[in-house]
Amino acid sequence: MRLPLLLAVLALPGAALAQDVPCGGDFRDFIEGLREEAVSMGHDPAEVDRFLSGAEIDRKVLQRDRGQGIFQTPFIDFSRKLISQYRLDKGRELANRWDEVFDRIERDYGIARGVLLAFWAFETDYGAYQGDFNTLDALVTLAHDCRRPEIFRPQIFAALELYEHGDFDPDRTTGAWAGEIGMVQMLPRDILESGLDGDGDGHVLLKSSAPDALMSGAKMLSGLGWRPGEPWLQEVVLPEDLDLSLTGLETEMTVGEWEQLGVKGREGRLDDARLPASILLPQGKGGPAFIAYPNFRVYFEWNQSFVYVMTAAYFATRLEGAPVYEAGNPDPGLSGEQMMTLQKALQDRGYDVGGIDGILGAGTRAAVRDMQAKLGLPADGWPTQALLDRL
Repeated sequence: MRLPLLLAVLALPGAALAQDVPCGGDFRDFIEGLREEAVSMGHDPAEVDRFLSGAEIDRKVLQRDRGQGIFQTPFIDFSRKLISQYRLDKGRELANRWDEVFDRIERDYGIARGVLLAFWAFETDYGAYQGDFNTLDALVTLAHDCRRPEIFRPQIFAALELYEHGDFDPDRTTGAWAGEIGMVQMLPRDILESGLDGDGDGHVLLKSSAPDALMSGAKMLSGLGWRPGEPWLQEVVLPEDLDLSLTGLETEMTVGEWEQLGVKGREGRLDDARLPASILLPQGKGGPAFIAYPNFRVYFEWNQSFVYVMTAAYFATRLEGAPVYEAGNPDPGLSGEQMMTLQKALQDRGYDVGGIDGILGAGTRAAVRDMQAKLGLPADGWPTQALLDRL
């Protein structure tokens, strides 16, 4: 099962921008508008016509766009579902098979191989399933749809450039429903900006060349702000008396300051005492605990789902040799319907929860933590029936 890369396309508040971006209306008029804009950008009219001639609306893309229920799944369940023994074994096998490529990535970008292997596993099951949606149709469909046209319309023109370079076939190039292509799932504009010819054949082929896909993914992560040679996530043990209101991405202290409060690595020492870091409790005080270093935040530039980011970052540590996390005994979470009821109650009290969608995102977590503190509950950011009852 593929999880959409760059889930920012599902989370960015683009309504204001969308007012200035053409969308909706008669589809043929919409395609003509794309053609005129492409020609005005300097593209050859005949090439533009050939590129757009077969574009169609794909209703299945719209269905997928509105059906993201998997991100309501709690971290423990989600991570156990995605991290299998097969993916661990296959990841280690591929790390050995492409050892030279990963060595280049580590040398040039300072990114550990486990990071890219985790994305490769989750996005396409190491390239086994890269999506069968026609990419141009997917992009055109989402650009025509007026939810986020400002995200997808530029991707059409980027795909046009790839077509002119001979690296995109409007009839045959396929990928994910949201327009991502290749083994690590990159949008056309990201391919233009970060695509690398990792195997030296003169082309950037992210669907068929592992070196191209891995090198391109590394360059993209580097461009998003990855700090070379630094960690990203580590499991920790917390002292009983830690003020839980300090947890969450909203609070950063140095590693040394966390150590002074009694935070310890579950396996081995914490990293450089000068690094800024946050303590994360994905399922509250009863579940696993992690310290998130600066590189963890880069994951949100790749994907906006907290549970996906936590799982991808944790899986990367497993591929680098970390043990299975201590799951603990977290309090039961809320159902999707209960979560929406909670979000509505928080929104009515003036909190910005990022939408009533049933998903425990960053805004909802921050609001929950603040409300827990006000009500005298453990302020761990994990919404429970007890909190809902109090509200």
